[in-house]
Amino acid sequence: MPSADRTLLLFNHDWDAVAHQRLARTQGHRFDEDGFDLFTFPSNARLAWFDMARFVDGLARRAPARGWTAVVSSHEQFGALAAALLAERMGWPGTPVAAILACQHKLYARQVLQRVAPEANVAFQLLDAEYGAPIPDGLPYPLFVKPVKAAFSVLARRVDNHAELHRHTRFGAWELWVIRRLVEPFERLLRERLGPEVPSAHRMLLEAPVAADQFNLDGVVFNGEVRAIGVVDAIMFPGTQAFMRHQLPSRLPPAVQARALDVARRFLLAVGFTHGLFNMEFFYDAASDRLTVIEFNPRLASQYSDLYQRVLGVDLHAIEIAIAHGLDPDTVPRSAPTAGAAASFVYRAFDPADRVKLPDTALRQAFASAFPDGLLFQYPKSQGSIERDFKWLGSYRYGITHLGGRDAHELRQRCEAASALLGWPAPYAELAAAPAAHGAEAPGRSATPPAAPTPASPPGRNHPLEVPS
Repeated sequence: MPSADRTLLLFNHDWDAVAHQRLARTQGHRFDEDGFDLFTFPSNARLAWFDMARFVDGLARRAPARGWTAVVSSHEQFGALAAALLAERMGWPGTPVAAILACQHKLYARQVLQRVAPEANVAFQLLDAEYGAPIPDGLPYPLFVKPVKAAFSVLARRVDNHAELHRHTRFGAWELWVIRRLVEPFERLLRERLGPEVPSAHRMLLEAPVAADQFNLDGVVFNGEVRAIGVVDAIMFPGTQAFMRHQLPSRLPPAVQARALDVARRFLLAVGFTHGLFNMEFFYDAASDRLTVIEFNPRLASQYSDLYQRVLGVDLHAIEIAIAHGLDPDTVPRSAPTAGAAASFVYRAFDPADRVKLPDTALRQAFASAFPDGLLFQYPKSQGSIERDFKWLGSYRYGITHLGGRDAHELRQRCEAASALLGWPAPYAELAAAPAAHGAEAPGRSATPPAAPTPASPPGRNHPLEVPS
């Protein structure tokens, strides 16, 4: 890519910031940034007046003077959609806006999946109640409930009865304001692009729960061709759907990985996803040989980029930059792998009374010295924010580390040593007692929801949830 090209980065945080700094340092990429951090004050105060159209208009006006020739973002809440809108406006390569909307509208995506890959779908229906309204009687519990449009697994969880669903959908005035401000930019664009017949994103979706191991298929679409990059295993805290670690290489058999790619290909082509990186979250139950889609994320799963680079020598962020400039992702060179196994380790509290100690400067320096290949992220929050995390997400994610090892055995040894240094429990709790509370998180996003899931009935068979044709 010519060194004169300048790329705009939107909502560039955490793994994205680390990767883009590396690309600027080692490959001479030139970047500018815009957007704000939803998780830190005062940056997140911009939510109060954020308007997607006005934001994109401002970027488009500045683009010629700044010399921008491409835009990227792996930010689920606003960034992926804003990047698609700006690319469309400027005539740059980008993911079609309608495809982003289709993936992020969870009900619409389920309807499309039912048409093109019903064997990978679950029973589902819209909750026939607005926020705070009475819950209909006669629903088939247990259920998994989540917002039609959400990110970071906010308000996604399992409910076992009418009373739990009622409590879960009661919000104070401040909570309702935040929820509506998060969803409204998407809602406005949804009405413009997909029309009034698509249900509002200001609603909740009900799904049949699934009990199975979770995986993530990462891939890229270029010139309409869907290509797989790899599969990452998502390993949960016992008895929960709270991510404990994300690990490569995957234990999923190659034949099942190929089936996942086939489902992804059918869905992505159906929604017009012709360009961009994607992440497909799915369950696989080896006993029944059933693969079930959780959701499609129309963006790079940035949390996994470092893992792929360590184990496969594949740089997802470099691929993202290349295709944003219209270059074939196969032209991006691979590097020599540095590890036989790698993981993103998630540290979280399940009890609101827990007092988590975050590392100070000296401890962070000690970590960097002892683990020069490691990445360390910490998430300090006010007590009020932590309480909201427990209410909305089910737990508090306070840290993440990335490490590699020669194999899974050495990876665990290094994780245990790093965790002991930080004073945090090593995320290998499948060998210990399950925690008492539950939560979950999606790749490249933030924290947590549900409780122990139950097996789902096949869609449209022996389960009273509706599956529209």
